[in-house]
Amino acid sequence: MVELNFTSRQVAEITGLTHRQIAYWCKTGLVVPSHRTRGGHARYTFTDLIALKAAKQLIDTGVSVQRLRQCIQSLTHYLPTVRQPLAGLSLVVTGDVVLAFREGSAFDALTGQEWVFPVAQLEREILRHITQGKLRPADGVQGELFLGMETGA
Repeated sequence: MVELNFTSRQVAEITGLTHRQIAYWCKTGLVVPSHRTRGGHARYTFTDLIALKAAKQLIDTGVSVQRLRQCIQSLTHYLPTVRQPLAGLSLVVTGDVVLAFREGSAFDALTGQEWVFPVAQLEREILRHITQGKLRPADGVQGELFLGMETGA
């Protein structure tokens, strides 16, 4: 498959960004084009468009460019295999927190602190230990964790 490359003018039309925003973000390294022509003109790929659109959406929801830049730097530190976090991850803004989702995990984009605790997975592990006879619930345990076992559900 041939990968399309887009000019800055096309990018502005597609994303709704101004030429000035695109040039500034390129100059400051927020989102840079993947390619340049021999004459030095920027050429953006589809992945670059995703990153630009994500950056615009985050800024439109109240994330400052400075905070967005910090998130990108942090994400590239915590996830060195992700070359473009804005295009490779799902990001959700919740108040002052920018959450990044990757492979079933959610974490703070700035600190890397995990936000999701897999309770269902822990419950399955405990039940597996019980059924294998490696663990026995304490006498009188009435929590919902063990209700399914007691009723045969």
